[in-house]
Amino acid sequence: MTDYDRRSFLTNAIASLGLAVTGSGGLSAVLAQEAAPAKPHRIDVHHHFSPPAWVAVAQGRGTSAAPLQTANTTWTPAQSIEDMDRGGVSAAVVSITNPGLWFGDKAVTNRLARTCNEYGAKLMQDHPTRFGLFAAMPLPDVDATLKEIEYAYDTLKADGIHLFTSYGDTWLGNPAYRPVMEELNRRKAVVHVHPTAANCCRNLDYAPDVLPSTMEYGTDTTRAIMGVTFSGDAARFRDIRFIWSHAGGTVPFLAGRIAGGVNRLKEREQRLPNGFMYELKKFYYDVAGAANPGAIASLMKLVTSTQVLFGTDFPPGGTSLEVAKSLAQLGFSEMDLRAIDRENAVRLLPRFNA
Repeated sequence: MTDYDRRSFLTNAIASLGLAVTGSGGLSAVLAQEAAPAKPHRIDVHHHFSPPAWVAVAQGRGTSAAPLQTANTTWTPAQSIEDMDRGGVSAAVVSITNPGLWFGDKAVTNRLARTCNEYGAKLMQDHPTRFGLFAAMPLPDVDATLKEIEYAYDTLKADGIHLFTSYGDTWLGNPAYRPVMEELNRRKAVVHVHPTAANCCRNLDYAPDVLPSTMEYGTDTTRAIMGVTFSGDAARFRDIRFIWSHAGGTVPFLAGRIAGGVNRLKEREQRLPNGFMYELKKFYYDVAGAANPGAIASLMKLVTSTQVLFGTDFPPGGTSLEVAKSLAQLGFSEMDLRAIDRENAVRLLPRFNA
């Protein structure tokens, strides 16, 4: 089928369904998705990898609140590349997913972080244009994390740092983690934050068959964002570029209510001198697990498309093609889609501008 025939077929098919073919979410967006695999251009900032050593440990230590999903146990680099090719993704920045690396033993976590990062660096070496690395960190061990930041950047040449929203009973923004934030700020780090289920909220008996990923992950993202902002870390460490998973959890919807609490803060001028909303608008947000009308509507009331990044949560989440198609149906202009698919990520990670 020629390009002309393909366009004619799509036009007629869309018209027969009574769908509009004009506007940001119409024919142009559909055609863009149809043609995407022929010219990979997207950058997936929320894409997981599973080093064998991590799988071996996580299989025995994951919990029902933060399980190791089957899709992660069978992951291979070839699977990622195949999905990327199908969805028009030129590069994916990989990171570790749940159940994370912290299982209550600092020595195990420290070794595991190093092993995962060296595996990720080898992945980048083997496929330099296809993969990037958000390096895993051995928090809550602060001293080991400072060493791993140095190794990840100076030796492995990682693209950024990967953190979880909480570690046991502590969240980002905790004063104990301030030396880590200071170092990340010094390096002007790109920091991708992934949710988990905190100790407080695991195995809550409020409804049958509800996994923590259904609600708690979004809620824990909100707790972490509040921790980073209300502690003053966001204002204090302005050179950290935070990327929050899943469109920022429940923060966009609750932002107005949360902002009202800022007036009750002691030492407000030191911790949030410009207010809560100001800090939220500086952050970046990926669309993994959130390429749906409700989540995007709330997010786009908070920020512009310049702060939104393409992400899939592959392999346990959606495929890159599914996410791309969903985004195309949400009313974004072609300019917005270009920014979300690629341009915003290139501003953060300029080595992918090739």
